[in-house]
Amino acid sequence: MSMIYVDGVELPEPSEFTWGIQDVSNSQAGRTEDALMHKNKVADKRKLNLAWQGLTPDKTAMVLQACHPEYVSVRYHDAMDNQYETRTFYTGDKTAAVKWWYGATGRYYSKISFNFVER
Repeated sequence: MSMIYVDGVELPEPSEFTWGIQDVSNSQAGRTEDALMHKNKVADKRKLNLAWQGLTPDKTAMVLQACHPEYVSVRYHDAMDNQYETRTFYTGDKTAAVKWWYGATGRYYSKISFNFVER
């Protein structure tokens, strides 16, 4: 089984995959005058930081196109639950740094990267 699928499309194995979880607090959260924190957690959301190194232009385009819709369904291995899960995410800013760009066979990206943030 691949490490990550987006809307049913199997992506190449990422070079970097960092799992994270973010607490979401309600609008009443904050410190009171006695400096006591009132977190008022209402949910937690996953955040996945991903990067691929040395992809061809075709594979780079495939990854970026698969992750282009406003919201995507992502299947991945969740560190907290120790199982594959499918959740809805949106993506952050995407970057694709060029490494070599010459001739028909010398076209590669040194790294593409972005993150998925759970909706």
